[in-house]
Amino acid sequence: MYRLVEYEPDDFLDVRTNVFLYQFNLLLPQHILHFPKLAVLFVILLGYEGLEVINPEGGTEDAETEAQRGRWKQEDRDSYWKMMQKYVGADITSMVTLPVLIFEPMTMLQKMAELMEYSHLLELADECEDPYMRLVYTASWFISVYYALQRTWKPFNPILGETYEMVNHCGITFIAEQVSHHPPMSAAHAENEHFVYDITSKVKTKFLGNSLDVYPLGRTRLKLKKDGVILELVPPPTKVNNLIFGRTWVDSPGEMVLTNLTTGDKVVLYFQPCGWFGAGRYEVDGYVYNAAEEPKILMTGKWNKSMSYQPCDLEGEPLPGTEMKEVWKVAEAPANDKFQYTHFAHKVNSFDTAPKKLLASDSRLRPDRYALEKGDLSKAGSEKSILEEKQRAEKRAREAKGQEFTPRWFEMTEEVAPTPWGDLEIYQYNGKYSEHRAAVDSSGTSEDVDISTTEFNPWQYGNVAETEQKS
Repeated sequence: MYRLVEYEPDDFLDVRTNVFLYQFNLLLPQHILHFPKLAVLFVILLGYEGLEVINPEGGTEDAETEAQRGRWKQEDRDSYWKMMQKYVGADITSMVTLPVLIFEPMTMLQKMAELMEYSHLLELADECEDPYMRLVYTASWFISVYYALQRTWKPFNPILGETYEMVNHCGITFIAEQVSHHPPMSAAHAENEHFVYDITSKVKTKFLGNSLDVYPLGRTRLKLKKDGVILELVPPPTKVNNLIFGRTWVDSPGEMVLTNLTTGDKVVLYFQPCGWFGAGRYEVDGYVYNAAEEPKILMTGKWNKSMSYQPCDLEGEPLPGTEMKEVWKVAEAPANDKFQYTHFAHKVNSFDTAPKKLLASDSRLRPDRYALEKGDLSKAGSEKSILEEKQRAEKRAREAKGQEFTPRWFEMTEEVAPTPWGDLEIYQYNGKYSEHRAAVDSSGTSEDVDISTTEFNPWQYGNVAETEQKS
């Protein structure tokens, strides 16, 4: 629909608009240049200094108003853009300090745990005798987390050595740890009687001014215990639209591929991009294939609502006498929740899902996260700055001793896995957390964690920030 076009100044357009069109060589619909008023409207929709503002509903009649919508005040928006414009085209994963205004009271480690909400699907998959239905259940499980990923608030980046533990949900034991700071990488392990889930998570980003492309350079593996099959996921990239101007919203256009490494069967699902007037938004369609790449089951739905399936023939057409059946749907969520949290997201933040003798490095104990949860943005911002300085001080202490950070619950392997967006160093679970948890559970201790007296402590080499300030 768009192509690069050459543009000659038009007397109807003001000087700034002509300069923008000339300097940025904007991607414009070819026909729009024949209608100056439409061109002006389109430039207004593009927003501030050539930044594109995309309305997911597609309307342009209130383009200027649309560009001013969102959580930002005008002065915040202008100052943030002045700070961020130098990063256009760059990977900003770990190089930019962001205002707490855009954060939610949760870390990336906790966000990883949100995948566990619909883990009953894995119980069905583990007990299922049909290898293709097994893939229907597991693919739907992976899709289910996208409802949580559509939230437009940013999670806190974990501090190096930070952890998150979760118990009391479907017999699952979940542990995640921040294993690297540059580049930011997390690892997680979850297990119950039906499955083992392991992920090494790393993202690559590209900042485009008013939007951000996020490429998941991670490796996700799932083992179903009954038959021992191993599944590997390659998710689609994600695009965050209207970061500064307009209402922020998320889209994940592209393919999700879930492969049974044991049999060669796979699921290929296409996440439709959001088109004009919202066409295709949230829609997911695809097939379960056997090892010979023949379609066996059709899958369709919306990642923010539900997924359904139906057996199909070799042409991908529904088999006669069969009907579409729902396999998963989103649980009812709280109305008008400030951060668009589900009931499960609130449990993730709660100490109700925490184990006895919670690790002091747990995300729940972060003072900046806790302050934001209580609605104190000023305190959240100052606490975030203090934690970031402590992290830098801890790094200096390590380097002075000639030592490297060593994760506690995961270890780096020699394996380097290829992904569509680059190679990935793989971390594996070392089993020590299971030993730690078993020892705590057998001790008979039943200590409650008091947020007011338990200090967040992910530091391997001591909390050295205050020491350095005194010296």
